[in-house]
Amino acid sequence: MSNRRSVEGEYRVEGSVLDELGLDRQAALELKLKSALHQKILQLVKRRGYRARELERILRIEQPRVSEMMRGKLSTLSVARLLLYADLLGAEAEVKLRKARAHAAA
Repeated sequence: MSNRRSVEGEYRVEGSVLDELGLDRQAALELKLKSALHQKILQLVKRRGYRARELERILRIEQPRVSEMMRGKLSTLSVARLLLYADLLGAEAEVKLRKARAHAAA
């Protein structure tokens, strides 16, 4: 993966920024999974036009937790919690494994 400076003080990453944060492999993989689940949940919410009050009722959480989820505060959410939210929104999770790209397999 090649990184380069394009403008003074700016650092560009090709590929996943999570791979560049120096996290241990397990933490990086968990964040990638959380991020993917979160993005799909946001797509469901947007497509169905849910408002905060509706999400409070559907997800059975209070407004501050709805706000945190909608803003992407993933540190407060577990993979299990995100899977529950997806289920409560009528989605079904499916796990797919595929061969890792050469640079990610190291």
